[in-house]
Amino acid sequence: MSLKAVLLDFNGTVINDEDLHQQLIEQLLVEENLRPDPREINQVCLGRSDRACIAELLQLRGRVISDGYLDQLIARKAQNYQTRMASFDALPFYGGLDDLIYKIRSAQLKLAIVSGACRSDIDWVLARTRFQDLVSVIVSADDLSREASKPEPDGFLLAIERLKQQFPALKLAPEDCLAIEDSFAGIEA
Repeated sequence: MSLKAVLLDFNGTVINDEDLHQQLIEQLLVEENLRPDPREINQVCLGRSDRACIAELLQLRGRVISDGYLDQLIARKAQNYQTRMASFDALPFYGGLDDLIYKIRSAQLKLAIVSGACRSDIDWVLARTRFQDLVSVIVSADDLSREASKPEPDGFLLAIERLKQQFPALKLAPEDCLAIEDSFAGIEA
């Protein structure tokens, strides 16, 4: 076994934006005439996709919504995320991220992002970096069902499958990958 790929989580690992996500979820609940509970949001949402998080928070409050309405809520949150991020003087990346990514690539390791974030959020942030072209594969919440959200391993397995398709000579297996995560749900996945 040798290391061939690094699979990075995004929120809380690449970019320090988890407080912003919590604020936006609280705002979404208020807009839906529901009372937010920051501890509950942290417990339900940390490391999970917006789809799984928002659906569960609404369900806990007795709301039954259609998938279409859930999609609208997620799109609204994504738009608010991008608006808020655009207002920052600098995006809140973790220190040392550039060095880490360039070391990964200089070691000729493949790089993937595996996240419960919306693809539009990831693309928006990466478009404002110097390493957008260094990421070979992105697996986002848009690629997975609510049931496949972390702590299920589906996102990581899909990233490995996509890397195998893109680089068949690697003969990539899960044990050849290093996952870098910040949440219990992600570590469990």
